[in-house]
Amino acid sequence: MPQNSKTLLLDKKQIEQRINRIAFQIYEDCYTEKEIIIAGIRKNGYLLAEKIEKALKEICKLKTTLVEIKIDKDHPLETPIEISMPANEMHGKVVILVDDVLNSGKTLMYSLRKILNADLKKLRTVLLVDRDHKRYPVNADFVGITLSTTLQEHITCDLKSHNESVYLS
Repeated sequence: MPQNSKTLLLDKKQIEQRINRIAFQIYEDCYTEKEIIIAGIRKNGYLLAEKIEKALKEICKLKTTLVEIKIDKDHPLETPIEISMPANEMHGKVVILVDDVLNSGKTLMYSLRKILNADLKKLRTVLLVDRDHKRYPVNADFVGITLSTTLQEHITCDLKSHNESVYLS
């Protein structure tokens, strides 16, 4: 692929469709629960978590709690991972861990490490894009799109602007 070229993978409508599908999958998996915790990894993972929570509220009356995970994705061992909810408040609950793109699995793995300080009832993972380059033993339970890419290619998720999109470059 020539340098600086971008290929549109998902446009705004396709992202919305995938978020809605993921919301239905989460509801099917958790319909008997009293509450679920949706934990989004800072920036795009958290934005995606907000969108999933909104979609869930449109299809069911399941109580949701939105939590933000702050992690230095490049240096997860050097900077403490912060979660906006104490681990003891997660005991016995279902946690849905959300991020935008799974590359090697490192970010999910280190985020899980912090979440697993609680005795959870159930843990599920959600990704908008799974690149299938795992170095760590993590899998996504709910995925918007799975694609095989080269290690030199990059996925860009824009979930903030009016023209939400996912690009391969």
